[in-house]
Amino acid sequence: MELQLALDLVNIPEAIELIKEVEDHIDIVEIGTPVVINEGLRAVKEVKAAYPNLKVLADLKIMDAAGYEVMKASEAGADIVTILGAAEDMSIKGAVEEAKKQGKKILVDMIAVKDLACRAKEVDALGVDYICVHTGYDLQAVGKNSFEDLQTIKSVVKNAKTAIAGGIKLDTLSEVINVQPDLVIVGGGITGQEDKKAAAAKMQQMMKENVSVG
Repeated sequence: MELQLALDLVNIPEAIELIKEVEDHIDIVEIGTPVVINEGLRAVKEVKAAYPNLKVLADLKIMDAAGYEVMKASEAGADIVTILGAAEDMSIKGAVEEAKKQGKKILVDMIAVKDLACRAKEVDALGVDYICVHTGYDLQAVGKNSFEDLQTIKSVVKNAKTAIAGGIKLDTLSEVINVQPDLVIVGGGITGQEDKKAAAAKMQQMMKENVSVG
């Protein structure tokens, strides 16, 4: 079980500073969609240069022209690139093909997908590396989370690893760990804490302990 830090509301210097606090306790750093929109793929490049030992995910939420966009993210140093589960199968296939060529991985973000079980099964057959259930900011604001959705995709996904994102905090992490995803994505649960290092360390410890006994 890996821990991914999602950075959404920062600029490049802030991102590099923030990662310094928690780098010992995370596996993947996510350059969130707002950062990519504000800063471009330069954000991926600079974070990867500053932290070559961490995996970097470029949260592009690709919808079309997938092969090209995966190629550009790979050139910038991304290890993992995201595409939307709502994208066409041909786009997801194109993303997977390009990622394999570049030695990178594809994470499918299932945000706003209505029939999760059906689409997760279809996407799994396309050879993606991760399938992620995701409650976005706008739904988190009205108290939603993806914990049940994680159980739904865990029951149908056979090949890809499973991931969860959206509103995960220290006090809800054990609920997530119980469902045993491969990747837990945390944003404000770390970045919004006064002691970010302590929050990340505690999360990492909880995940490791559960894996060792699970």
